[in-house]
Amino acid sequence: MPVLQTNLLSDSPLLAAGAVQDLPPGGRKLVFAPGGETILLLNVEGEFYAMENSCPHAGASLASGACDAHVLTCPAHGLKFNIKNGQCTASPQMMIPLYEVLEREGRLWLKRPDTVM
Repeated sequence: MPVLQTNLLSDSPLLAAGAVQDLPPGGRKLVFAPGGETILLLNVEGEFYAMENSCPHAGASLASGACDAHVLTCPAHGLKFNIKNGQCTASPQMMIPLYEVLEREGRLWLKRPDTVM
């Protein structure tokens, strides 16, 4: 799985996440943000989704979890999460923080969940 060390776009709250062409449908990669955050970026059927790479149950990495349509399974304990809204399918109060994915001039950018632009 590709790994990308990112930089912030100068004077912007966006994180660089690579080129659109480098993440084909079915692809995934880890993006490492300043401060040590790890973000899982997925291309599902041509749509991009990004989320914190940590299961809220026990902190396990979600990066190697199976993704069936829009449901990502935690490889450690089998919990399933809807990648469109971050909710656990078995326990909706359990959530994965999502990042907005923006496409600009063939590049992917991630917007932190708590960022106002």
